[in-house]
Amino acid sequence: MNLAFLGLGAIGMPMARHLASRVALTVWNRTADKARTFAVTHGASVADTPADAARSADVVITCFPTSREVESVLEGSEGLLTGLRRGALFIDCTSGDPATSRRIAATLAERGVAFVDAPVSGGVTGAEQGALTIMCGGDAAAFARAREVLAAFGRKIVHVGPVGSGDALKAVNNALLAIHIWSTAEGLAALCKAGVDPRIALEVINASSGRSNSSENLIPQRVVTRAFPRTFRLALLDKDIAIAADFAREQEVPSPMIQLGADLFREAHMALGEEADHVEAVKMVERLAGVEIKSEA
Repeated sequence: MNLAFLGLGAIGMPMARHLASRVALTVWNRTADKARTFAVTHGASVADTPADAARSADVVITCFPTSREVESVLEGSEGLLTGLRRGALFIDCTSGDPATSRRIAATLAERGVAFVDAPVSGGVTGAEQGALTIMCGGDAAAFARAREVLAAFGRKIVHVGPVGSGDALKAVNNALLAIHIWSTAEGLAALCKAGVDPRIALEVINASSGRSNSSENLIPQRVVTRAFPRTFRLALLDKDIAIAADFAREQEVPSPMIQLGADLFREAHMALGEEADHVEAVKMVERLAGVEIKSEA
């Protein structure tokens, strides 16, 4: 089987590395030097254009920040549509938006190319360990083909519904992440102002019903310590919760919590900039409250 992988970012790079150890792999990246270095290091081939990457590929995988980038590499005289051959499978691991994925799938279907949207969860660590959770949208036959490939870097691979449903589920998951971060920060800010050490507060919360991944891991490790490592950009979480808000409106489901969360994360993104980490949204809560969530111990 010949595979092409486009998008060697922080998560895409280790995903491609797992594939390179198993199959004949061709890579393409917008930063060509990164693709060339990867090819030399991992025994892959490097393509000059997206079309070149697709020409000999049975399966093409993309992993970009947004659906806009996916559409951009499809189009043009050197785009994927020029190189994709009938019978190929296109797997998009971008955390994209459902409407765009459905549009892409329809375009590809006219050319005899199957499509699966397959956003991943687990971050850079999960990608490096080959332990990502992958939520897939597409028909059963396309999913069966995709699963064999995705097993190289996924531990939990789930067919969640038709095209676009993987993107929708990923967006809702990340909307919950955003809401957990913000609401936990609000509660801790109030407790800090009342004289409660956040370490003690988190110890109690994490032994009680209010616990979440944010309270158990993100805030103790990044906020209370003031470390704030940059592992997943706030800009991308802003994008994801906005997709979830749009999806809920499309489904005509009242969702005031998600809609408000989308507004708050858009404001945080604008205030903190493109490079801020998603957990740094807590700094907006701290600014508004006039307190830092840190331990005095």
